[in-house]
Amino acid sequence: MKEVPARTTKFCSNCGSEIDFKAEICPKCGVRVAPVTCYGKNKVAAGVLGILLGGLGIHKFYLGKTGTGILYLLFCWTFIPALIGLIEGIVYLVMSDEEFAAKYNQ
Repeated sequence: MKEVPARTTKFCSNCGSEIDFKAEICPKCGVRVAPVTCYGKNKVAAGVLGILLGGLGIHKFYLGKTGTGILYLLFCWTFIPALIGLIEGIVYLVMSDEEFAAKYNQ
């Protein structure tokens, strides 16, 4: 699996300037910047979908990995995707918010 490098910067939603990834207030305009983890995919939702509906690949569709989701659907009758989905769901839930955001919220 390819490792995604951690993001170090983000953009201010008010003035558009590039600021530090962990900054809460933009040093240029002084506006409070929403945390990046609020946008995009939710790790709890992905984890619960993986645990409950992982055999059908619903968590993969949610994360935008349509090809893998179709593969899970094709082999759902073997129950192997259900086991893998359970493990992936647990991994999503124990993953840090920053790591999940860097990997799935690009």
